[in-house]
Order: sequence, then structure tokens, then C-alpha cells
Amino acid sequence: MAAESTSDSSSNLRIIVQKNPSESQLSELGIKSWPKWGCSPGKYQLKFDARETCYLLRGRVKVYPKNSSEVVEFGAGDLVIIPKGLSCTWDVSVAVDKHYKFDSSSPSSSSSGS
Repeated sequence: MAAESTSDSSSNLRIIVQKNPSESQLSELGIKSWPKWGCSPGKYQLKFDARETCYLLRGRVKVYPKNSSEVVEFGAGDLVIIPKGLSCTWDVSVAVDKHYKFDSSSPSSSSSGS
């Protein structure tokens, strides 16, 4: 019997961190054309209304998802996917500069072919 937690509604809102993605993967994603965002050290309450993919140029962040004991850490050189619907606290220890992109539509809506 699998030990899966179904009581925690945020269990499917997992942050995915990919350490040091390859240059070819970054250029395939077109990261350099994405908008940039930055913040100074501090604590920020954030709610993601769309899935965000971001690539940190610099910085160090600990993310504390709401209603979870899990802590996710990432920093410069990491490619991070933050799920839609996640409420969390960002504890920024080193000022952040990142490229980011929001996925506003679901993948299935763009493939309405004949």
C-alpha cells in the first residue's frame, strides 16, 4: 500500500529546482528574451496565479510554502518552476536578479488541432 498524503492540498504544488541547466537548454527556452525581475534581501509573501518558470542570474532564496513544513532553496544558476496556485514566503538572503516567464494558458488549450 503506497503511503501517499491526500490530506495536504498543497502536496501537488511542488517547486521544481533544476541545478545548472545546460546553455543549450537555456537558449532552447529563450530565457535571455524573458523579462527580468529583481528584489533586495527580505521576506516577501507571494501568491502565484500562474505557473512561473524562472532562471536566477544571482541571489539566494529559501521558499516556505504555506501549510507545509517543506523548505525549498535555490539560487544563482538554478532553473525553477513554481506551480500555479502556490502561496508562499520568499526569504531572500542575497538580492535576486532573474529572468521569468508566466504560463498563463494550460498546455492542452494550445493544441486544438484537427
